[in-house]
Formats: sequence, C-alpha cells, structure tokens
Amino acid sequence: MSSSPHVADVLASAVSRGRLWPVRRASAEDFPALVELWRRSVEATHDFLLPGDLERIGAEVASVCLPGVAEVWLSEASGRPAGFLGCNGPHVEMLFVEPEFFGRGVGGALLRHARRRHGALRLEVNEQNAGALAFYQRQGFEITGRSALDNAGRPYPLLRLAWRG
Repeated sequence: MSSSPHVADVLASAVSRGRLWPVRRASAEDFPALVELWRRSVEATHDFLLPGDLERIGAEVASVCLPGVAEVWLSEASGRPAGFLGCNGPHVEMLFVEPEFFGRGVGGALLRHARRRHGALRLEVNEQNAGALAFYQRQGFEITGRSALDNAGRPYPLLRLAWRG
C-alpha cells in the first residue's frame, strides 16, 4: 500500500542513537510551545548574548521567524516537542533542541528529514556557539563563509555552512 506524499511527510521519522524520533509538520498551535523550547535551548547555549537581547530575539522568533518560515518540523517525546527545525527550501532558518535532549539524536533526525525533502542544505550558526558548530560539522556541514554581524545587524558573528554530503 502506498501513501500520498503529504502522509509520508507527516509520518516521517528517523532512527538516531537507537531511538525512533518521529518528525511531523508543526502547526500554528504548536508555536507557543516551540518559542518556549527555543528560549530554554538558547539559555543553555548562547551565553554570549548581550543583556536584553534574549527577550528581543524571543519576541522576533514568536512574531516573525516562526510564522514567516515556509516549513516548521518538530519531533516529540512524551507528547511534547523535543526539537524543531524551520526551513525555507534548502535553507535551514532555525534548529533548536530541548536541552534535556541534547546529544540524543533529535537534531540529527530533523536535519535528515530536511535533507530528504530538499537535498543539500545550508544554514548559518553563531560563531560563538561552539557546540552547535561542532554538531553541524559532525552532521557533514562545512564552513563556506562568515559575517561579522547577525542577520539583524547585531554583533553576533555568523558562520555560513553548507552540507557537503
């Protein structure tokens, strides 16, 4: 029995580190929980943010970033989001994982899902986020460029990465 592409997308999953991480398309109803996940993830990894930027960027994530990205995919554990990925075609706009699931395969499962849909991916990562850079390099990405400022002109250098497959 074959399923339609839409059903296949919704039911997509990936096995990572011995665990099945189901991936489904997020809806607008998921966004408040994803913003909270984003905040916890950033608090655990972005100790370089200037005072006040966490709140400002969080407001942008809730009002502009999540609603403005073409596709948002999430993986769940025990009925709540464990991680999410937002992309516009092959450009990964955001990938965040709940801190308790760091190193457990959630991010890799989400990236594999995006690669199955879009092929070779590209993204930016904060230069100061060494853990995220190491994660992306383990996933097969390489540095292709650098920007001294983030996309909003803030003093957070970005590294541009591309999946080398």
